[in-house]
Amino acid sequence: MGRQLWKPGNMLYPVPAVMVTCQREGGQPNIITIAWAGTVCSSPAMVSISVRPERYSYDIIKASGEFVINLVTEKLTFATDYCGVKSGRDIDKFKATGLHTCPGLTVATPGIAESPVNIECKVKEVIPLGSHHMFLAEVTGVQVDEAYMNENGKFELNQLGLVAYSHGEYFKLGKKLGKFGYSVRKK
Repeated sequence: MGRQLWKPGNMLYPVPAVMVTCQREGGQPNIITIAWAGTVCSSPAMVSISVRPERYSYDIIKASGEFVINLVTEKLTFATDYCGVKSGRDIDKFKATGLHTCPGLTVATPGIAESPVNIECKVKEVIPLGSHHMFLAEVTGVQVDEAYMNENGKFELNQLGLVAYSHGEYFKLGKKLGKFGYSVRKK
C-alpha cells in the first residue's frame, strides 16, 4: 500500500467544537464558533483560541481582552454550526438561536446558559500567525452546570456527549477506550 504526500495542512483532528462568547463594554454579546481552541498550560491554567482578523468577534475580543469558551453538547450542535456561518455584524446570534446568556463571574463577558461548561478567560497575548491570530489567555474561572454532578459530588464531564469537529463534520464523543495510565497498570 502506498502513501501520498499532500501539501502542508491542518490534519490534526478531531478538535473541540466550541462556542466562544465575547462582548464590547456596553455592547451586545456575540457568539463565534471556534475549532482552533486548546489547552496550553496547566498552572496557571491557560488556553488559546485562533481567530481570523476579519471575523466580527476578533476586534471585540481584542478590545475587551476577554472571552468565554462554552463547551458544546449534541443539543447545541445546530446552534454551533449556525454561529460559525452567520456573522454578528448582521444578526443577534443569541436571539436567532434561542440561546440565553449567563453572567460571567470573573469576566464581564457572559457565557451561554445552555452550555454545561463556561470557561472564563482573560487575554494575555495576541500572536499574529498568518491566516489566524492566536489569543493566548489565562482561565480566570470555570462555571459548571450542577445537573451534571453525581451523587458523590463529581462533575461527570465525560457523560455530557461533548462535540468534536473533524474535517468539516461534527461528532459526538462516545465510547471510553481507556483511562490515563491504564497501559502500565499492574493487573
